[in-house]
This record gives sequence, C-alpha cells and structure tokens, in this order.
Amino acid sequence: MPQQISTGDRTILGKITKRGNRYLRVLFVQAAWVVLVKPKSWERYGLKPWVEAAKRRLHHNVLAIALANKLARIAWAVLNKERNFECVKTSEMASRSA
Repeated sequence: MPQQISTGDRTILGKITKRGNRYLRVLFVQAAWVVLVKPKSWERYGLKPWVEAAKRRLHHNVLAIALANKLARIAWAVLNKERNFECVKTSEMASRSA
C-alpha cells in the first residue's frame, strides 16, 4: 500500500513506494496518463474535482504520478475489501458540477 502519515487533523499521503512490483507501478503511471488525456472520463469516475484542483497546483508530470498514487490506493482498497468499485457522487461533487 502507498505510504500514509497522519498527524493531528492532517493526513499526508506519501509517494508510491519502490518496494512493490515495478511493472505494476509502471502500469499505474500509464493508466494515470491515459486518464489525464481523456477529460471526459474524469466526471464518469468521480475524479473531476480532484484532477482539476491538482492540475492548478501541480506540474503535469507530478500530477500523473499523484493520480497513479490515487489509482493505486483505490485498487488496494477495492482488493482489500473484496468489493466491486463503486463511483458514488457525494453532495460536494454534485454541487460543484451543478
């Protein structure tokens, strides 16, 4: 699982560590680039608010790695909980898209 450090009320999500399967990390980065070049998919999978906010503050290469990290976390959570992936719009996301 990607590194996580929590202090007080702030959660700091770390980088994708180099301990795991190198090929799997490469696939997550490639998947992130594919997602970034297809903005129509952002809304479909609930990534639009996150990607747009990150795009304003991060270089495009750093954004790709951050998105790969996020995809790795989603994949880990889905596999760990043995459930299907469900994209649920929260009220915060719904209000931003309205």
